[in-house]
Amino acid sequence: MAAHLKKRVYEEFTKVVQISHEEAPAKKLRLSKPSKSASLHIDLCKAACSTDALQYLLQFARRSVEAESVEGVIRILLEHYYKETDSSVRLKIASLIGLLSKTPGFRPDCIVEDTINTLNNEKSHQVLAQLLHSLLLIGSQLVDTPSVRQRLVHVSCQHLSDTYFGVRNNCLQLLGCVGLTSCDPPLDNVAATGGLKDVQNIISDYFGDQDPRVRTAALKAMLQLHDRGMTIQQDIYEQACRLLSDDYEQVRSAAVQMVWVLSQLYPESIVPIPSSNEEIRLVDDAFGKISHMVSDGSWMVRVQAAKTLGNMLQVSPHFLEQTLDKKLMSDLRRKRTAHERAKELFASGEFSSGRKWADDAPKEKLDTNTVNLMASGACGAFVHGLEDEMFEVRIAAVEALCQLARSSASFAEKCLDFLVDMFNDEIEEVRLQSIHVLREISTHITLREDQLDTVLAVLEDSSRDIREALHELLCYTNVSTKECIQLALLELLKNLNKYPTDRNSVWKCLKFMGERHPNLVLPLVPELLSTHPYFDTPEPDMDDPAYIAVLVLVFNAAQSCPTMPALFSVHTFRHYAYLRDSLSHLVPLLTLPGRKQPYCLDAVGSASASASVEATQVFLQQSLLRVENIQNLEAAGAQDLLNLTIRDLQRAGELQTELAGAADFCATYLHCQLLLSQALQEKLWKTAVPLCLKQNNTATQAAQQMVEETFRLEFLYSGLESRQMAALHHVRLQARALQLLLSARTRHSLDTLGSRYDCFLMDIDYFQRLFVSELPHLKDTFVDQVLDLRPRLSSCGPVEVVKLLQSTLRQSALLLPTLPPQIQKATATIIEPTGESDNPLRFTSGLVVALDIDATLEHVQDPQNTVKVQVQYPDGQSHLIHPKPADFRRPGPTRHRLITQVYLSHTAWTEPCQISVRLLLAYSSSAPGGAESEGPQSDIEGTIPFSRPVKVFIMPKPTRR
Repeated sequence: MAAHLKKRVYEEFTKVVQISHEEAPAKKLRLSKPSKSASLHIDLCKAACSTDALQYLLQFARRSVEAESVEGVIRILLEHYYKETDSSVRLKIASLIGLLSKTPGFRPDCIVEDTINTLNNEKSHQVLAQLLHSLLLIGSQLVDTPSVRQRLVHVSCQHLSDTYFGVRNNCLQLLGCVGLTSCDPPLDNVAATGGLKDVQNIISDYFGDQDPRVRTAALKAMLQLHDRGMTIQQDIYEQACRLLSDDYEQVRSAAVQMVWVLSQLYPESIVPIPSSNEEIRLVDDAFGKISHMVSDGSWMVRVQAAKTLGNMLQVSPHFLEQTLDKKLMSDLRRKRTAHERAKELFASGEFSSGRKWADDAPKEKLDTNTVNLMASGACGAFVHGLEDEMFEVRIAAVEALCQLARSSASFAEKCLDFLVDMFNDEIEEVRLQSIHVLREISTHITLREDQLDTVLAVLEDSSRDIREALHELLCYTNVSTKECIQLALLELLKNLNKYPTDRNSVWKCLKFMGERHPNLVLPLVPELLSTHPYFDTPEPDMDDPAYIAVLVLVFNAAQSCPTMPALFSVHTFRHYAYLRDSLSHLVPLLTLPGRKQPYCLDAVGSASASASVEATQVFLQQSLLRVENIQNLEAAGAQDLLNLTIRDLQRAGELQTELAGAADFCATYLHCQLLLSQALQEKLWKTAVPLCLKQNNTATQAAQQMVEETFRLEFLYSGLESRQMAALHHVRLQARALQLLLSARTRHSLDTLGSRYDCFLMDIDYFQRLFVSELPHLKDTFVDQVLDLRPRLSSCGPVEVVKLLQSTLRQSALLLPTLPPQIQKATATIIEPTGESDNPLRFTSGLVVALDIDATLEHVQDPQNTVKVQVQYPDGQSHLIHPKPADFRRPGPTRHRLITQVYLSHTAWTEPCQISVRLLLAYSSSAPGGAESEGPQSDIEGTIPFSRPVKVFIMPKPTRR
């Protein structure tokens, strides 16, 4: 019986029921998240007192809330708001409502009325102010809803009479954010409010509020209306002018902005002068009043006023020039003409008529505070600004002078002395800014000798930035006499002697000075070159940077002065030929008498320069088309054709610098194809591995070089389009396939081969996802054939895969990229150190020595994060130094300057040796196992050399014991 029962139990529990796939019900999973509003409601219900509720609200404020849960959370908050008696809890609830309304994806129009209803019974002024601030946050997101705007305007007007300044502040801000003007459609509830005045009039009524914070808020609300495109009424001008003398500095600062806005809206309007029968343009009157604020007691207001003056370009010239003179003009009276004075004398009679008492008495003493055409503070406003004790005010005054001087040549000449005086300022930032300003207005000015003397004194400054800025200023400034040229040359040579690292900057400065002043340099040539009409003078040393500087000045002046070469001595012509080859960017082509000249670009030649660029571009296109059908040739012929094309492209890039980037890109790409062709030779793959070990190593190196070249093409060139990027990744895939084939020939283990095969399949999938739009343009290429074989590759074994990939690599067509229109190659030129010095840097071993690095970077994207300095020692050690972001400067849109110091250290050496210094470009590329795939994140990182290495002699000396 027991055995029978045991058997029956087993039968019941081991019974198998098969259900067809069609009948099996699909299991549905529902993922539910805990409700934020429910948890908040539970927490608030658990609160035993107001302190507990406040703690729960503070904890809830730190959590994130989804957009779909915001409305429910706000309902719970409002429900607890009406139950709460503690004003601090209600204040926190009001704050949370404003924060939750800014949740991305949530539109707060559904909570507007509920939030407004909380204002009705609120007794606490602080809570009321916070509720209005929350309505301000809500209204800023619902500006496109007219009904909500009307409702918020009505609420603001209702609470503007509150005694608490915070409530009035938020009401005014709300009016500025959503306020309606007379041009808007009328409100629906005008009858209920007893007639609503224009918003601008409502706000302007609070310009005279007793609380300065409310006055500031009213001015800012009016400025916000202007920013929203509403036209401010001219009637507000008088009120804004009165606020310029307010006791509160923030009111005065906002009033300065308001006066400036009105001066730009109504510049030609006529306004009366107080206590006078005269009238004046509004922009001139506003200019005078803002100029008076440059002498304000608050430095922040002075900065604001000085910056504002620079934007008032429509002011009359005589008002503008008065800001540079501290003397009051015309006793502040308008001078009457002789005709007007004679007419008045005739009308009054020569003697007193006696009908009016004391009609012939002398006039009263003039009161300058009652009769003025211009506020007395405006006289010499910029003089006060440039002499201010705060350097921020001085910088603002210098910038304002620059903006006004650029639009007026006469004003630029008058303010020249004041700007030159700023070169002696005690703050480096002020000195640098004044140099930049003088550079911007250099087209309007000519320096006198006394002014130039003050300017050149800055060359003694220890700051490299200031010295180079002054060199840049001298490049574009005109001087008046030959003594100025002589003085400038003497000071620049002193600068060169004191700071040898400024060599290139000084040479460039003298180049432009010679071009701008050929007639002033001409009488100085015999003295500069030390020539004599009867006696031979010794030949100067060509290694002297000072002599090279003099020659650069003279040769650039000779370009526009055909009589100057007659003053040259014999050795000067030899030195010209030498400098023309070594410093061609500083020495121009000259037409020298009695000498065969190379082709010179004159006006006709420069006009044909663009044609030469077009011809070179056509040549590049033809060179790419020439190798399009290279697979139809034999291996030897194909390689010869690639070699010739690469050589032609490299030479074309050297001759035409404008297309050097495109030519180098195409040459490097074709070199990758040449490496692939050499690695796929028949002889290599038909011979056993032990018999062709050398050829196998050559193929391995070629595959690795192809991968490196593709990264170099991807990150060293800018302006690449999607078509060129697809071609680069295609070459990288071919290199990966070649590496897979070579690993199979070297008889790796099946596990290693299988892992490499899986990585290759991931590369294929990554390419397909990344360049899905470019796949139609890749017909008959390696990727196209591999994607066709993709199902077969996933099912067959590694041995068959190797055979398929080998035949596919041989039969695939060559993919040529289209010539990119705007491609630029990142380059770097190390200026310092030059690598020419034979004197080693000596230092004690174990300690450090600083090596100055000065380099120019062209077309480098984000140099602060990608550029590194590599130092390689003779023993093979290599160090990478990441420069600080402050070491980079940007003199042009595509050019950067790196000025930094590298610290070197080593153990003692027996004799001086050379170290190699060069710049590297770091890159990081997402691998197929990155973010787009299911695998872990992995990046391929590396560096690309993009500057020539510079050799520097160093000598670590042993320590003395």
